[in-house]
Parts: sequence; C-alpha cells; structure tokens
Amino acid sequence: MRQLVSSGSPFEGEIGFSRAVRSGNRIEVSGTAPIRDGKTAGIGDAYEQTKACLEIIVKAVEAAGGKPSDIIRTRIFLTDMSVWKQAAKAHGEIFGDIRPASSFIGTNALINPEWLVEIEASAEIVD
Repeated sequence: MRQLVSSGSPFEGEIGFSRAVRSGNRIEVSGTAPIRDGKTAGIGDAYEQTKACLEIIVKAVEAAGGKPSDIIRTRIFLTDMSVWKQAAKAHGEIFGDIRPASSFIGTNALINPEWLVEIEASAEIVD
C-alpha cells in the first residue's frame, strides 16, 4: 500500500513531492516549514516556528492513519544553532513522553530566509 498525503502546498506539484508518504506501516514526512495560512509563522521566533512545523507533521501523520506516538524520528534543521533550546522546548511539549530519536542539524539556509526551522519526521504504525 502506498498513500500520498498532501498539505495543499503549491510546491508539491511544482517540485514533485508529497507532505507525507505512507508505505505499509511506515510514514515519512517531508521537510516541513513553519507555514500557517500561506505565510511564515512566528517570524524570528524559533519556538513558534517549531510548534508550527510540528503541528503540520502531526496532522500529516494522522491523515496517513497514524498518531503522534507512532513518530519514531525527527530531524530538526536550524539556521541558527544558538536557538536550539527554543526549538527543543517546543519539541519536548509534544514529544516529551513519546521520545522519538531526534537530531538537531545546523544549516546555513533554508528555502525562505524567514524560516529558522524545518523538520522531517518518520513514523511507524504498530497495530
């Protein structure tokens, strides 16, 4: 079984990707930017941007038939590693009890210069 999950982003068709893809019991969520209502959320605020990314990721996992506790890995890309504690706080609010494997990765830029954070996630549904 292969299921594609769309977020409605105009980039999905242009670039050729899905917000998430479920294959069997695995769900892979694409790099997720902090976008709400078509605009960057929390400009200059890594905590708010991380929350926005994680909300989108949880919604995509749920659309693919999973739940937050099925998330087994997150990768958090930051353009400024000095804000990692802000991103970690938002991550911990959602995943404090779930505790997926996680990485914080510094990068010099993301597609939009307003984005401080972009996050990928992997999930596995165990019935």
